[in-house]
Amino acid sequence: MKAKVYFSREITPEKVVELYKAAGKDLPGKVAVKVHSGEEGNQNFLKPDFWKPMVEAVNGTVVECNTAYEGSRNTTEKHMETMEKHGWSKEFTVDILDADAPDLELSIPNGKEIKKDFVGKHIENYDSMLVLSHFKGHPMGGFGGALKQLSIGCASSYGKGYIHGAGELANFWSTEQNRFLDSMADAASAVVEYFKGNMVFVNVMKNMSVDCDCCAVAEDPCMADIGVLVSLDPIAVDQACIDLVYASKDPGRDHLVERIESRNGIRTIESAAALGFGTREYELIEL
Repeated sequence: MKAKVYFSREITPEKVVELYKAAGKDLPGKVAVKVHSGEEGNQNFLKPDFWKPMVEAVNGTVVECNTAYEGSRNTTEKHMETMEKHGWSKEFTVDILDADAPDLELSIPNGKEIKKDFVGKHIENYDSMLVLSHFKGHPMGGFGGALKQLSIGCASSYGKGYIHGAGELANFWSTEQNRFLDSMADAASAVVEYFKGNMVFVNVMKNMSVDCDCCAVAEDPCMADIGVLVSLDPIAVDQACIDLVYASKDPGRDHLVERIESRNGIRTIESAAALGFGTREYELIEL
């Protein structure tokens, strides 16, 4: 059965909330709102004021995890300082999920490359998750959207290294590319399984650089903004974004496509679909 993906070319905080409501899923209990806090120096990440109406609509707690590389977010202390500088902690309650050891280990019995995922233990405090993703390129994954937020985004600092190394931390920067992409799909499946359907995914196609929000020095956006997409299926929402990029007539489209294809980015979607926690088949409902 095709997944429903709700889409609007209007990119406003109010439209995000409207599409979320159209998706028809009330997130129960205490809601974790996964965002990308933005590396210090990055100019492209979506700011707290853009997400504020959506976070408030679900009475959510903004959550993040520490990075596995040097920068402004690789320790809880530095990450919280960055959250303050970027305005997150001024607007919302903020929780660094892996602030306390040990990590929560999630089993992935059918994982292709990794059989476990390490996420911040604070995730146990939440009943549901709203995944707010800035869709754009990525230096290693080709693109970043819902699947990356679920995998690398929800992984602890240790867990990020584990995914990057396809289970071997020593191979953080040297893992064969497809093994890394398959590991991301494996890890994403673990988080989806953990929340057992109590998730909604928002992808915003704005400020689309070939680089991620994790880059302190990132290229400026290379193509025009496209819109907002919301779905209950993380695979479908990422596939829809990819399709919209490919269908674009914008002159900067080829630069982003080159980044996606040179990293074999579609492999993550293919591998995720093979694991069965979503579908690449969707109905795009424009509102």
